[in-house]
This record gives sequence, structure tokens and C-alpha cells, in this order.
Amino acid sequence: MLSYTGMLALLLAMLPYVSSQNAGFVKSPMSEIKLTGDAFELYCDVVGNPVPEIQWWYADINRADSFKQLWDGARKRRVSINTAYGANGVSVLAISRLTLEDAGIYECRASNDPRRNDLRQNPAITWIRTQATISVLQKPRINASDQEILQPKSGQELPITLQCNLTNSHSTHRETFWMKNGQEISKTRTEHKHTEFKLSKPRTDDSGEYMCVYTFKSAPNANTSIEVKAAPEIFGHKRSENKKEGENATLYCKSVGYPHPMWLWRKKVGRGSYIDIDNSTGRFFIINKDSFTELSIISLDISTDPGEYVCNASNIIGSKESMTILRVRSHLAPLWPFLGVLAEIIILVVIIVVYEKRKRPDEVLDDDEPVAPIKTNSTNNHKDKNVRQRNAN
Repeated sequence: MLSYTGMLALLLAMLPYVSSQNAGFVKSPMSEIKLTGDAFELYCDVVGNPVPEIQWWYADINRADSFKQLWDGARKRRVSINTAYGANGVSVLAISRLTLEDAGIYECRASNDPRRNDLRQNPAITWIRTQATISVLQKPRINASDQEILQPKSGQELPITLQCNLTNSHSTHRETFWMKNGQEISKTRTEHKHTEFKLSKPRTDDSGEYMCVYTFKSAPNANTSIEVKAAPEIFGHKRSENKKEGENATLYCKSVGYPHPMWLWRKKVGRGSYIDIDNSTGRFFIINKDSFTELSIISLDISTDPGEYVCNASNIIGSKESMTILRVRSHLAPLWPFLGVLAEIIILVVIIVVYEKRKRPDEVLDDDEPVAPIKTNSTNNHKDKNVRQRNAN
């Protein structure tokens, strides 16, 4: 009979086998039909304990029994393989600029068997597999008009007509429609192979990537692009922004124009002098996204942050810039109205006191003015005195 120590050692030895889990697929690659010049991505998601290793293999459709392993950067760097291992193993196979030779069977293999890379073992036993078939068809031939460049406002915008014509396809054409910047343009669907889209009075916001799209009964959609380019025009920015010191401020600019512009933020530091702003200081943060830019300033400093901020949008056609004035107020700003009233009261009291002091001496003089002597009849007094003197005699 095993001792307690022996049983514990046996359980510890068995633990890896008890907790292990065979590899299994959570998500498998899906078969697709593509056109030459397009791209595709295949996903493979596996689970197991330990986390399984993932590999990609390829075989020509006519030789399904002859697989070759695919590596990242193969086929003149048109093949990209990105694999990440965590709780699961996830791998993405991507191939760009497809040719007819890229058609075939693509296989995702996964294994956590410790013997999986032993050449003496049969791969069919140590690896699990899932497959997807990629068919590549010759892209239909579409003739399209050249790119257009919109000129700055001249007061008389000439109309522009974009044209596409389907000249060759291996499948029956169904319908055609137009898209702008990835969004379908309403009321443009037609059954004609030759299609037009007209800009009667083109403006800057009409610029973008236009695409005529052809649909077929038994083949993927085909399309071609026509670029309508224009220099950027900035709109939707703030003319001014008022903040208190210590707060955060956000300035932004939007633009129309194509291609999407490169954005640059600057701050005026003197007469005609500017400095560029970037994310290196830790207080300024810039976010650029296509036709939008945002500048955030953290914990405003009343001595350095107020001033004129300029956003500049530039593309290969031209550039445009716009200014926003940032004002930063002191923490005492809310008290200013109260302090103003208090100052007025103090001034009024001072005026009253001064006025009273100047007025008081005149008033005292009037009160102390001597009383006029009482008038007496001096003649009568003299008569009385003479009478008394005669009587005495």
C-alpha cells in the first residue's frame, strides 16, 4: 500500500495529464471567390492546453495531396501571417494583389502534441486540420474617366461628369451603381454597362473617392475608382475658447477636401512667429483622423497658454489654416463682479466722508456767531440818573 508521500507524488505526476486538453478549432477559415488584384484574409482560432501551435499550408487545386507550408513574406511579400498566443491561439493569413496562381486550398493546422515536430511521427495523427478553397477569377475590364481636380472658387464652377464602361466580363452583368467614400449614392442603380455620374456645380465637399460598382450573377462585384481632388477647406472650428486656469481646453478643426489632409498645430509666440505643437510635452495631446483634428491642453497655465492657436490642413492640392483664440481667466475671475461692487461702495463712502469734513467748519461758524447786543434807551438812563442826583441834593 502506498504511503501518503507516495500517493501525493503520483497525483502530482498525473496532474499535467488530467488538466491537458486536446487542440480544437473555435473558428475555421471560410472558402471565397475573389478577383485578380483583390485581397483576402483567412482566420484560424484554436483552443487547447497547452495552447496549440498554428501553421498555414497551401496546395494547388489540381494537386490537393501536395501541400507546402506558407511563411510570412512569401510570394514577393504578398503573404502576411500574424499569429498571437494567449488563452487561445489566433492566426490570420492575408494575401494581397491576387493573381490567378493564388487560387488553391489553404489549410490551417494546429497541434499541442509534444511530438508534433518529430519527423518520425505521422502529421495526420499529431496535427488537426481545417481547409478553405480560394477561387480567383479574372477581373472584368472597366474603362473609367481620369481623375478630376477642383479649382478654387472662381464664381463659375464647370460641371464634371464621371464615366465608367464595362467592356469585358466572364459572368452575366446584373446592375451598376455609384459609391462615394465607401457609401452608396442613392438613385444611381442601373442595368446599363455604361454609366455616368454628374456633378453639376462641384464644390470642395464634392471631392472624394468615387467608385462605379458592377454586380454579376455568378461572380464577385467588380469596381474601379475615380478620384475627385480638391485643396482642403476648414470649417466647424471654434473662433475662441474661454477657460479658467487649471482646467483642460479642447480645440478642434474639421475640413473638406480630398485627399484627406495632413494636420499641423501651431501657437503664435510673437509678431509673425509661431512654434509647432506636438505630443512630446505631456500637456498637449493631438488626435488626427482623416478630416478631423483635435488639440487638448491639460491643466491650463494662465501665464503661458493663452494666445492664438492655428490648425493647418495640407494635401497635394493645397493647404488652408484657421485660428482660434484661447483665453485663460484667473481663479479670482468669479469674484470680480463682487470686488467691483465693493470698490464702488468704498469710493462712495470716501466721497461722503470727504464732503462732510469740508462742510463741517462752515456749520460750526454759524452756530457760534455772537448774539447782537440788546438795544437800550440811553437817553432815559441819563434822565433817570440826573433825577436821582437832584433828589439827593
